[in-house]
Amino acid sequence: MDVFECIFGRRSVRSFLPEDVKDEHLERIIEAAIHAPSAGNLQSWEFYVLRSKEVKRKIADAALGQRFIEEAPIVIVVCANEEISSLRYGLRGKELYCIQDTAAATQNILLSAYALGYGSCWVGAFMEDEVSRILKTSPGVRPVAIIPIGKPAETPRKPPRRRPKVIYL
Repeated sequence: MDVFECIFGRRSVRSFLPEDVKDEHLERIIEAAIHAPSAGNLQSWEFYVLRSKEVKRKIADAALGQRFIEEAPIVIVVCANEEISSLRYGLRGKELYCIQDTAAATQNILLSAYALGYGSCWVGAFMEDEVSRILKTSPGVRPVAIIPIGKPAETPRKPPRRRPKVIYL
């Protein structure tokens, strides 16, 4: 599958079949995530892979009751390690670069999951402190994205796209 097919074909999936994600596919998805670009190549991300039904249920609760999260066979929580990025870039690294790093890694997760035949969804609506507590993250490690992944039980339609303002100078 070519990159444009992934970009244009991927959809946010919120309904999953009970079929598990193959270990070799999960490894490829994580490998794709760590090949994302990052500021200064510091790779200021951490990935929590959740398979436990109980942990996924708690994460779904912390994500404002988005039950489809717990229905996915796996959930990846992408976290930004502010300390890694701030060592070189100070406040800008802590507040911006580590977030950009996780966004790039998240996009790679979404695209690679789709390329392997899985559905996924980028969830950003959640109580950050509660997710940190559930995952027992270290200080300075912020959850940024929750990504449920599994075989899709739905085929979402392409959402409309607006034409952005593009300025050529």
